[in-house]
Amino acid sequence: MTRVIKIGGRPQSDPRLAEAIVSGWNRGGGLVVVHGGGDEVTTLQAALGETSAFVDGRRVTSAKDIDLVRMALSGSANKRLVAMLVGSGIDAVGLSGEDAALIGASAVDVEKLGYVGIPKTVNVAFLRHLLSGGYLPVVSPVSRDGTSANGGALNVNGDDAAAAIAVAMHAAELLLVADVEGVLCDGRVIPALAPDDARELIADGTAVGGMRAKLQAGLRAIEGGVPQVRISDLAAIADHTRGTTLRGIGELT
Repeated sequence: MTRVIKIGGRPQSDPRLAEAIVSGWNRGGGLVVVHGGGDEVTTLQAALGETSAFVDGRRVTSAKDIDLVRMALSGSANKRLVAMLVGSGIDAVGLSGEDAALIGASAVDVEKLGYVGIPKTVNVAFLRHLLSGGYLPVVSPVSRDGTSANGGALNVNGDDAAAAIAVAMHAAELLLVADVEGVLCDGRVIPALAPDDARELIADGTAVGGMRAKLQAGLRAIEGGVPQVRISDLAAIADHTRGTTLRGIGELT
């Protein structure tokens, strides 16, 4: 069964990253890697005299910003990650959501967020074709605007892109890799969450920013039929008991 792993921006600089992904790839069953890179986008914006703004963990993206997002994510971050994996012996292929209309998205709220989208379609046949050929897809979440006649780009949150791919691929698990061990409450990792628990953490303000976005994406994956979502750090790729596990009601034991 396929696993989808989303690697956040900060874990991408961890020297253990290649080894962790190799271990997940060698388990077999199919693996798709989706990556973020928010810090890289922020750095590029700052270098050009631009500022970053966020709403509920999602980056406000102007028409000018979308090209910067493409450069930072589909360009620099994606190719650096692919080069590292190829160097570790994996036939990794770098893609963005724009390639072969891999991820079709629609704008969330143009007035509030600008060129920010939510995934609506996934080109599953393309991903399965790569996996059947022995290739590891490494996906930048920059996606194709499926509502535009010109097919422009939309900045899609990496967690949302990973959740959409996990649902479309009927993945056995979605793992959201962050720089913390799991969802924290009073400094301790919450080992398991039911959907209603996750919604409460969002509603009461316990989960904010990036963690709020992760829980929202995890809930969408569960609602879409993914049996298990985990939020944890890099070690969770090999350690399947690590982190915070979110399951649907029917999956709870």
